[in-house]
Amino acid sequence: MYLAEVGYESFVDNEEGLQVYIPEPDFNEETLKETIAKVSAFCTVTYEVIHHEKQNWNAQWESSFEPVEVKDTCRIRAPFHETKAGFAHEIIIEPKMSFGTGHHETTKTIIDAMSELDFTGKSVLDMGTGTGVLAIYAEKLGASELVAIDIEEWAYENTIENVEVNSCDKIEARLGGKEQIKSSEVFDIVIANINRNILLEDMHAYAAAMKKDSILLLSGFYALDALILTEKASEFGLEGILRKEENSWTVLGFRMN
Repeated sequence: MYLAEVGYESFVDNEEGLQVYIPEPDFNEETLKETIAKVSAFCTVTYEVIHHEKQNWNAQWESSFEPVEVKDTCRIRAPFHETKAGFAHEIIIEPKMSFGTGHHETTKTIIDAMSELDFTGKSVLDMGTGTGVLAIYAEKLGASELVAIDIEEWAYENTIENVEVNSCDKIEARLGGKEQIKSSEVFDIVIANINRNILLEDMHAYAAAMKKDSILLLSGFYALDALILTEKASEFGLEGILRKEENSWTVLGFRMN
């Protein structure tokens, strides 16, 4: 995915084409044109640039949001939805301006992968936590100590809110990036659901926060990027143990040797 290589973070297919998202400070129209030129020999591409102001997404979300059900292991709902029996765990999420309600393939697939791992008594690092949904799920799976990090202030604040709503008491939210991982910290499980470029750039930081047999779960990228991420992970002694896909969005799992 050429757009992922130049910083685009989210991709949504619809009847009109492909919607892609990038933080406004990172947007460069000349770079976009150069990227489109790479595929111009194979297809005709037109585009429109739309700038979105930061806003409270609640009204739009409430009008269209339906609970997310991941097999019988986890159900993610809004505060205004009724609870439903038949699921091992239920998570309440109020996303506001952050993403991570579970609707995107990356979140659903990594939740599915998490359900197959043993979190009992484990320490967990959740990078790019967004709404905090994965950290919350990890605590519900039995994790005993969790750190949830995000570079966006509104995501940080939203995580704190959702942690409280879900009666979690083992999650510490931190505002920032990989520099928020303390040099003395080592985790049993590291989760990073971000995007290809950040995962490649920060792989060394994830590995430094792991020990022998620690698990790393990566998501937020297409299947075609799995190889380059696997090769990068191997540079730090990480061996592939898991792979899941939904609509080409991929989760990779690694174990530290």
